[in-house]
This record gives sequence, C-alpha cells and structure tokens, in this order.
Amino acid sequence: MTAPTITGKARKRYTFRDYLNPRVLVTLALGFSSGLPFLLVGNTFGFWLADEGTSLTAIGFISWVGLAYSLKFLWAPLLDRLDVPWLGRLGRRRGWMALAQVIIALGLIAMAASGTAHGLVQLGILALVVAFAAATQDIAIDAWRIEIARNADELGLLTSALTLGFRIALLCTDSLILVSAQHLGWPLSYTLCGALMAIGLAASFLAGEPARADAVMARNEIEKPLWTPRGFFDAVAGPFIAFFRTYGALALLMLVAISLYRLPDFMRGPVTNKFYHDIGLSKDVIGAVRGTLGLVSVFAGVAAGGFLSVRLGYMRALLVGGVLQAVGIAAFALLTVTGPDITAFTAVMCFDDFAISIAGVALVAYMSSLTSLGYTATQYALLSSAYALAGKFLKGFSGLAIDSMAPAIGRMHAYGVFFLACGAIGIPALLLFWLLERRKTAITAA
Repeated sequence: MTAPTITGKARKRYTFRDYLNPRVLVTLALGFSSGLPFLLVGNTFGFWLADEGTSLTAIGFISWVGLAYSLKFLWAPLLDRLDVPWLGRLGRRRGWMALAQVIIALGLIAMAASGTAHGLVQLGILALVVAFAAATQDIAIDAWRIEIARNADELGLLTSALTLGFRIALLCTDSLILVSAQHLGWPLSYTLCGALMAIGLAASFLAGEPARADAVMARNEIEKPLWTPRGFFDAVAGPFIAFFRTYGALALLMLVAISLYRLPDFMRGPVTNKFYHDIGLSKDVIGAVRGTLGLVSVFAGVAAGGFLSVRLGYMRALLVGGVLQAVGIAAFALLTVTGPDITAFTAVMCFDDFAISIAGVALVAYMSSLTSLGYTATQYALLSSAYALAGKFLKGFSGLAIDSMAPAIGRMHAYGVFFLACGAIGIPALLLFWLLERRKTAITAA
C-alpha cells in the first residue's frame, strides 16, 4: 500500500481553521524539533568554529558529521520493526521520537559544556552523537507524518506544516542564535537550543499514533518475526525490494535525480556564514534580517511550494523550485561586489529563503508520495538519504575549494566563482526530473 497520492479529483480548499487543527499544530512543532539540531551540527557549528579561529578547510571537513543524515537508511529498518524499551506505551513512532529528542537535548548541552577548549576531536564526537540522534528523530517523524495522513490533501497540509516548522527552526539556529552568540556567547546559546528540544518532546507525547501503519507492521511481525531469517530479510531488504518492484527501471533515475536536487544548497552551506563574516556583516544584522523579512520569505515560500505541488503536480513543482533555488544561490555572488550593503543582502537573502522553501516543500511532498505503508520509515529514509548523501559528502570540500582559488584570484572572487558554480550544479537534477516528467506523460498518454 503506497502513501496517499495526488489524483485528478477536485481538491479541498483549506480554511484557516484547518491550519489550527491539533494534528497540524503537532506536525508544526515536530518540524521545529526536526530542524533545530540540523544547523547546530552544520553551518552554525561552522560559524562557532570560525569565531574560535578554526580554518575554513577544517570547518569544511568537520561538517562531515552531518553524513549521519545521509546514512540513516542503514538503521531505519529497526524503527519499522522495534519498539523503544520503556517507551513502548507511546507507540513505535512516538517512542523513537521521544528517545531521539532527549539524546539531542543532552548532546547539545554537552557540546556547550565542552566547547573548543577541550579540542576539536571531543567537540566533533559530541556533534556526531547529536547528528545521529537527529537523523533517527527525522526517520520517526517522517514516517509518522506520512502514515498519519488520511489522504493526499492532508499529506500535503502536514508536509507544509512540517516544512514550515523546520524552516522556523533553521531561522532560529541560523540567525537569532547569532544575536544570542554575540551577546551571550556560543555555549549558552547552544544550551538554550538544547532546552528548546522540549517543544518536540511535548509534541511527541501529544501526537496520535498512526493506526493503519501499526496494523500493517503488526501483521508483518506475526507473519515474518524480525528474529527469524525471513523476518530479518524482510526488515532489511523488503523495503528496497518493494520500492524497486513498484517503480522498476525508473527507480534508479528517481534516486539519482533526488540526490542531485539539493546539491547546490548543501555545497554552499559550510562557507555561507564565514562568507558573511568576511564581507563585514555583523551577527546582529544577519540575525535581524533573517528573523524578520527572512521569516516572511519562508512563510511565502512554503505556501507557494504547497500551492505549486497541488496545481502543477509534484514533478513540475520540483522543476520550478529547482530553477529558483539555482538562481537564489548564484545570486550570492552579487554580495562579493556590494559588500556589507544591507539592502543588497536583504534582497538576496529573502529571495534565497523563498526559493529554498519552495524547493524543499516540493521535494518532501514528492518523496512522501513514493513510500508504502509498513515500510514507510525505511523507504523514506532511503529517499532522504539519497537526497542528502552526495551533498553531505561533497560539501566537506567547500572550504578547500575556496581556499585553493583564493591565492590566485583573491578571496572575494573565489567566493563569487564558488556561488555561481553551486547554482550551476543544480542543472543535472532539473534535466533528470524533466526526463521523468516526460516519461510519466508518455506512459499516461499510452
């Protein structure tokens, strides 16, 4: 049984009251919990290290702790088959959410207590623990979101709510935290973020457990117990066999297109905050812009992404989002010319937030539509790992790329070339999704 998909029938028009539905509000809070640790072990972590005098090359390499997000398909089968000890009464999905959220909170507080004074190795290990727990949380939340949706319309609504919560968390950890770090210091700022994980923990207790998926998973456990050879094979290989059986030869093309789609955003990630620092923007300015107009841009982008997915279909929405994403990231090259001009920075930042939000909603909605009940956690983990693996690995070389070009052409020109190149590497994904759209149209016509 696949997840709810969009059909050609008339679609429900949601009112403001629908967005205040408890299920939507819980998803919004879970999206915030999902997004909170993402940059704290990524770009913002790099900003902290840069403030401590760490080289750009080292910052790029330490960003590899984020590879945990790309390898989550390796342990996702456990989340489809096992309850969490002592938390089984919450249900499978909520139990894993709660466990991961507690570990994330403790890990962020430990990072704050350790700091760089105890060496990069210890701090990096703690960041890796947080990244591993955060990836586990995402597996459980994504499975819950897909399984709890009653139909395609509600799946789109919950996806938008999750994305909005995620983007709000990114703004907090990529902008407001800079203001906090400027005045309170990085350790206290990370401690406060650890405390904010209580929002996600509360949402996990308030969320309902998806009954339909539980019934399928319970049947799997009766017919194919995990600790038997057949059950172990089904838990590990079953989700992948089902996925490739459903989509055939197109499955590999889908995975490659997904893996390349957000590559531009991943590649520019580790150096962006360092770039702001190098052109002379203060933490207060960055935080003020991102926390005000940037937030409005995110809201608009999430809404536009949901609207386009409904009106145009997943594939065409992906194409629109991909083009806007490439243009938005390439536009950062303009700031190498304007320098710390607040008007130029605001314009580029707002367009980028708008474009990235559209692309994010379109991709999440598309990947969600490809999963099957009973294997939701593993299949979505496979898809989201494919989307992140190439970017999480290659972004480790971002700082090295700029440091290598800087002696020959100057640091600002190196940044400019780098951002233009990041925008350009989004083109292959657009071509692949265009081919998939053509193939789908041809099959429909036949």
